[in-house]
Amino acid sequence: MSALARAGIAHLWFESIHPFEDGNGRLGRAIAEKVLAQGLDAPAITALAEAIQHHRKDYYTQLQRASLSNCIDAWLDWFSDIALAAQQRTLDRVHFLLAKTKILDRLRSQINPRQEKAVLRMFAEGPDGFKGGLSAANYRTITDAAPATATRDLAELVELGALRKEGKLKHTRYRLNLGE
Repeated sequence: MSALARAGIAHLWFESIHPFEDGNGRLGRAIAEKVLAQGLDAPAITALAEAIQHHRKDYYTQLQRASLSNCIDAWLDWFSDIALAAQQRTLDRVHFLLAKTKILDRLRSQINPRQEKAVLRMFAEGPDGFKGGLSAANYRTITDAAPATATRDLAELVELGALRKEGKLKHTRYRLNLGE
């Protein structure tokens, strides 16, 4: 049996038994990740817990359906899709961290402390970035910069290739330029 199928079954069985009052979900996901790692004969780095959490409502629906029957094909299909999505999310995160390192190395000593604070804050949001992008108002909130200073700082970050500018006037938003 594949490691992916074993992980899905182990997770389902543990969650169906539900042996503890609290912590079953975390432990169930840890069991699934351990089974995946055993199948690789190496530690596996996946965002399985994050992917399941992101699809929490569907997860509970699928668990409920699978625990009512001995036919778990639909559960295994769903679990496999989530495991693949988690692996893709992990790869996206690795690419994000590499891009972050390159950008920060390239910008070293070229940006002022306000710009650095804003860029680091944007990186803290992770691969998905700020919802809707960074506005000049967000920049001013993060850095306590005056409006004219914020405009100048943002234009400089665009010129340096750290940010991409989208939209115009009040609808202008900035996103990290990760070289996508």
